[in-house]
Amino acid sequence: MVVFFSGTGNSEYCARYIARSIGDNVIDSAQYIRNKQIAQLESQNPWVFVTPTYAWQIPKVFKSFVRQSSLSGNKNAYFVLTCGGSVGGAASGALSLCKEKGLRFKGLKGIVMPENLITMFKAPESDEAERIIEKAVPEIEKAAQVIKSGKAFEKQKYSFLSFLQSDLSNPLFYKAAVSAKKFYATDECIGCGICAQKCVMGNITMQDGKPRWDNNCTQCMACIAYCPKQAIEYGKATKGKTRYRCKELE
Repeated sequence: MVVFFSGTGNSEYCARYIARSIGDNVIDSAQYIRNKQIAQLESQNPWVFVTPTYAWQIPKVFKSFVRQSSLSGNKNAYFVLTCGGSVGGAASGALSLCKEKGLRFKGLKGIVMPENLITMFKAPESDEAERIIEKAVPEIEKAAQVIKSGKAFEKQKYSFLSFLQSDLSNPLFYKAAVSAKKFYATDECIGCGICAQKCVMGNITMQDGKPRWDNNCTQCMACIAYCPKQAIEYGKATKGKTRYRCKELE
């Protein structure tokens, strides 16, 4: 079973591609996270967890989802992490999670996809994003074939740089950057409510026709990416920046 977490669609794209390639079912964790439900899942096939990389680690929200879920059946677990450049030492966190859940860690594969964290970086223009995805497809297919074969992904090297990224930088990222305080809607907002519908955390409510953010944000970028009027900003950090969301798998 392929289980994914996705904000702007990169990980969903990879998850659905892999599921189609290996002939397996796909589950969106958002339906459980948003509703604060504990998932009761069973699979005779290996577990394939597909998620973005947040500061070189599995996102806390997805790790918590996996930790709380009931996962019966097959004990093999693969991790596929989308990233803008590197997954750092994320494999160590995935291995620890498997030990907690009694799963057999079959490795972690990083897939470079278009950058979407526009509160900190720039997203590519559409042509460049298309090229990045085209380059990623063979790597996604390779991952799918390894999963299908039952072999493990190639072991990731854990270096001092990985330690700096995943073990030291990750806590700083959550402390300094993961917040909803600076999100706001401009006068271009039409009150459609798409941002509230897309929020994985259920952190947005519509009040007087405008979105209001609470403090339970994971910086997935869904609200800002799916706004049809580009009416959502994050302080001054996103002004004038390209919004990105992944194309749907054809």
